[in-house]
Amino acid sequence: MIHVVAGILRDEQGRVLLARRPPGKHLAGLWEFPGGKCEPGESSETALRRELAEEIGIRADTIEPLMAVPWHYTEKSVVLDVYDVRSWRGEAHGREGQALRWASVAELPALQMPPADRPVVTALRLPRHYPITPEPGADEAPFLRAFGALLDAGETCIQLRCKTVEPARLRALARSVCKLADGAGAHILINGDATLAAELGAGVHLSASALMSLSLRELPSGRWLAASCHDARELAHAVAIGVDFAVLGPVLPTPSHPQSAALGWNRFAELVASAPLPVYALGGVGPADLAIARRAGAQGVAGISAFWPTA
Repeated sequence: MIHVVAGILRDEQGRVLLARRPPGKHLAGLWEFPGGKCEPGESSETALRRELAEEIGIRADTIEPLMAVPWHYTEKSVVLDVYDVRSWRGEAHGREGQALRWASVAELPALQMPPADRPVVTALRLPRHYPITPEPGADEAPFLRAFGALLDAGETCIQLRCKTVEPARLRALARSVCKLADGAGAHILINGDATLAAELGAGVHLSASALMSLSLRELPSGRWLAASCHDARELAHAVAIGVDFAVLGPVLPTPSHPQSAALGWNRFAELVASAPLPVYALGGVGPADLAIARRAGAQGVAGISAFWPTA
């Protein structure tokens, strides 16, 4: 495995810096996040700072891990360590003659980029929180008020999980939820009902059993497809069929699923390191666990009770 590092640099408008791979190199002409190969015995952080200075003439100061992407090309296999460059000095320019450009995160999916950079684009588009709704009670008004409070708190990607609601009521509830989300610029993923999701233009969240029953992605690339995973086999299948992101757990013991063995943070980190897609930590975690989840390689944290407003 070739160890490669890349940096995410943003300008004042939030645009991301890209460099064009020069002629004669692997994947020439594609746009990529600036960086390069680690030298033998060199740490990822040291390599990134060196590469950014050599390639684009900036000195990286504050950097934070974003994600690691293992990727197998026909010609070679790489591990791409990606860092958020929070602060730097100097003016970025192509010191090796390569073209540079600033692109908004919304532009990135349409650009020609190396396959290993695609999961990074997805990670940049996703938030740190992935709240999941509880089952609605007999009166939907409190449910919708709580959902509105989630949106008011700034949540932008929410799973509507209603396993016990009959179809007609679910359709009406989903319409109300999607209308609220549209007004707030948020994304909804509907658990277990791809037909309803297609009708409303929402994303889909697959249960582990639904995930394993599929042999290919059945959702357009413009809509989020997520899946619940519990082990390496399910994560690998999620990658194989083109799932955008996964939730993995339970990380810690939970009262709601006492029969499920917890992964623990070490095993969670091992599984995430082998999966080239963003993964949320689920099970016994909440917003207070975001820092430890990020250290374990997670995109962020997901859950029900830790996010859902109680009053």
